Amino acid sequence: MKRFPESVYHVPFFDEHGFVRGLCPTCGEYFWTQNPDQRVCGESTPEGCSPYTFIKNSPTCRPYSLGEMREAFLHFFEERGHQRIKPYPVVARWRDDLYLTHASIIDFQPYVTEGIIPPPANPLVISQPCIRLLDVDNVGPTFGRHLTLFEMGGAHAFNYPDKEVYWKDQTVRYHHEFVTKELGVKSEEVVYKEDVWSGGGNAGPDLETVIRGLEVATLVFMNFKVVNEEFIELPIRTVDTGYGMERYTWLSQGSVSLFHGVYDPILREIMKMVNVGEIDDELVTKVAEVSMVLSLGEKADRREAERRVAKAVGINVEELRKTLFPLENVFAVTDHTKCLVFMLAEGVVPSNVREGYLTRLMLRRTYRALRNLGIEGRLLDVIDMQIDFWSKDFPYLKEMRNEILEILPAEMEKFKQTLQRGGKLVKKTARELKAKGTTQIPKESLIEFYDSHGLPPEVVKESAEEEGILTEVPEDFYTMVAKRHVQAPPVQEAGGTEELKERVSDLPDTGELYYEDSHLSEFEATVLRVMDEKYVVLDKTAFYPEGGGQLADQGHIRFDGERSEIVDVQKVGRVIVHEVKGSVPREGTKIRGFIDWNRRSSLMRHHTATHLVMGAARRVLGEHVWQAGAQKEVEKARLDISHYKRLTLEEVHEIEGLANEVVVRNLPVEVWWMPREEAEKKYGFRLYQGGVVPGRKIRVLKVGEWDVEACGGTHCKTTGEVGLVKILQTERIQDGVERIVFSAGPQALKAVQEKERILLKASEILDVPPEKVEKTLERLMKDYKETRREKEHLMEEIAKAEAKKYLEASKEIGGLKVVTQSLKGTTVDHLIKVASQLIKTEPKVVAVLCGINKTARVVVMAGEAAIKHGIDAREIAKGVASVLGGGGSGKPHFAQGGGTLTEKALEAMHKAEEIIKNQIGDE
Repeated sequence: MKRFPESVYHVPFFDEHGFVRGLCPTCGEYFWTQNPDQRVCGESTPEGCSPYTFIKNSPTCRPYSLGEMREAFLHFFEERGHQRIKPYPVVARWRDDLYLTHASIIDFQPYVTEGIIPPPANPLVISQPCIRLLDVDNVGPTFGRHLTLFEMGGAHAFNYPDKEVYWKDQTVRYHHEFVTKELGVKSEEVVYKEDVWSGGGNAGPDLETVIRGLEVATLVFMNFKVVNEEFIELPIRTVDTGYGMERYTWLSQGSVSLFHGVYDPILREIMKMVNVGEIDDELVTKVAEVSMVLSLGEKADRREAERRVAKAVGINVEELRKTLFPLENVFAVTDHTKCLVFMLAEGVVPSNVREGYLTRLMLRRTYRALRNLGIEGRLLDVIDMQIDFWSKDFPYLKEMRNEILEILPAEMEKFKQTLQRGGKLVKKTARELKAKGTTQIPKESLIEFYDSHGLPPEVVKESAEEEGILTEVPEDFYTMVAKRHVQAPPVQEAGGTEELKERVSDLPDTGELYYEDSHLSEFEATVLRVMDEKYVVLDKTAFYPEGGGQLADQGHIRFDGERSEIVDVQKVGRVIVHEVKGSVPREGTKIRGFIDWNRRSSLMRHHTATHLVMGAARRVLGEHVWQAGAQKEVEKARLDISHYKRLTLEEVHEIEGLANEVVVRNLPVEVWWMPREEAEKKYGFRLYQGGVVPGRKIRVLKVGEWDVEACGGTHCKTTGEVGLVKILQTERIQDGVERIVFSAGPQALKAVQEKERILLKASEILDVPPEKVEKTLERLMKDYKETRREKEHLMEEIAKAEAKKYLEASKEIGGLKVVTQSLKGTTVDHLIKVASQLIKTEPKVVAVLCGINKTARVVVMAGEAAIKHGIDAREIAKGVASVLGGGGSGKPHFAQGGGTLTEKALEAMHKAEEIIKNQIGDE
């Protein structure tokens, strides 16, 4: 739905204050204005509807700082009955469809906007830091109209069928009063443009407010849910207003750019670092007024936009680029480093997945801008300035300073390694493209280089053009990449459950006895449905279905004198399905279920231990540690955590020690259900360590004061029941994610005993006491390495001697010295050593050496002079190997081959001589 009819936007306020509707001939959008003669919409757009007219000519009663503007906005709505609430995180931990909070309404979707839970207040007001990466390439060129991190002032009202708070007309009145009475803007300078807003799964018509060319707010009347791109009307109508705090600040100051108005101290420091020199203030002001023309969209042409701007300000394009290039990069650094600080402060570790991918994207784009300015070494200085500047309003930034300043150098070191490896990869690809007759690297390949190998397009361009392959980097490259990753992939149903869902949709919810008493091992129930002679649904069950990383229970059921095994249990919607092996009970049958208690108790210990290890990891490594995955099995469990470097043995021991301290303290493990909004308010979004939990109520697990999470698993009643916790190993499973594998209780004891068995066996083999195994092994390894070095030296001497002997016995063919030898009981490594010595001694040598064991292996090497004569070792290896019943391959100077026909070794050597003669034309 591209447009709604006029009636949707036509509010009584417009009639009362003489607003008329117009259609902009430039951008094609409808707008409302008090000026009946106004022809265009008045917004500064890429199409060039209007320039900015507020620069050095602010329409407000006074200039505001960002902090003052935020407070003015919040206070204004508080006075009008809105309750002020604290901002949510910029990482949307409470959602499984988005990674980042890109609008204030994201805080309340889908649970509040769909009526599942009540809002924290109604109406409410919030100033929400947001991250929006889909305009990342416009940050800089548009002088601040686009930012990756910004504060959205949200005044929200939630209207229910039985309770109306306020709707369209009052929303417009509040906005108009704020800008005219609070900020002092003249009423006739406010224009309202019609549009449609969609985001986070909801949509609705909106009015975008424009003052002197700058869009400053969006008033959304949100009453639709978006399903498969269709608008489905909701019973709840939400007032979703977004006031751009930074844009209002810019408007109030009339500064040449938003960055001058919002970031002035930081901007000046970065300018000093760069030493930009004198900037033509008059020229920059003129460019700023038409800077929205430089906005890049899907069909935008940057070169054409630059020509238009250059013409508008009366200079040539080259002069414009010379002026804009440093400014745009300074603006980008100013914005991006703030964005990085907020992401890293919320515990996002740069990686290849989820929000970590987006953080890495921002860091690498920041590096590009710093490099363009020649100050790539000053990243940490700029980051530190941002932390100092913004922690006055957001104190948690300073609390995370040390972690942020530790993560960034580690990430930059990875990036340097990526660049070193990547250059070779790009050159190889460029040579392959050239061989196919391709002269340019395709856009899709540029994105693939970044997505799969982390290589920025500028680096690809440099390396490819060294090989003669042209590369055109799209102006909106990072936007294209961000579009691929800002949305989370849809959550997949467990295998096979989708088919069963329809077949059990008419059944009541299964009673979950394992939640009523996690130590219940026997129960009685009634069979409600049997499917495919193996799937059974009961009215209630103590069998825990697979979920939350915990394996399903197993056990057996008894009925009518029969006994059948339960081999799997899955939750299908709100119904639990048991997979039965053996006889299947009839519908209506009473059964008695028996849990495999050894299995269940081990899974419970491992699940509770996961919480203990998680809490310990966060205390040892830092607040950036979040759970990235977990699996609880019978013999062991694994916990994947976000961390920017490999765990050291000391860290592992410290984590293990802390977890066992909690076991010894025998803390209570409490579990209860809470309304989602109450749980979030009390415990914050750390609740969602294991991922987003759906539903009106969530199950909260609290381990003393150690850990609190939303968790659906079965658990011990106290930490003492967990028993010993032993970390078995750690590994890096992907960049930015460490895996900790551990065991608990009897399984941990088994693991310790197995390690002890290995140690004692080593002690027995070495014939030393266990406490001396380490030093004995060190001594033996030292002796072994020394012996190996001596052996290598001896083999080199033998190879030299053999090479000398074979060279003396070589044949002269066409001016080349040809060595063909068959050797029994030797290794390929030895053949290579001998051949290497031969070509090192004599560049005219062609060495063909055949080692005979159970099979025949051939090594062919050609010296530099031999290659110039036309020798190709690959052809010789192939020909010789064909006689031996096999194949060969390699490079012109070195190739290998072989076969099973060892008896034909002599014939193969004759074949080698024939091929050599043919290659050099010696008949």
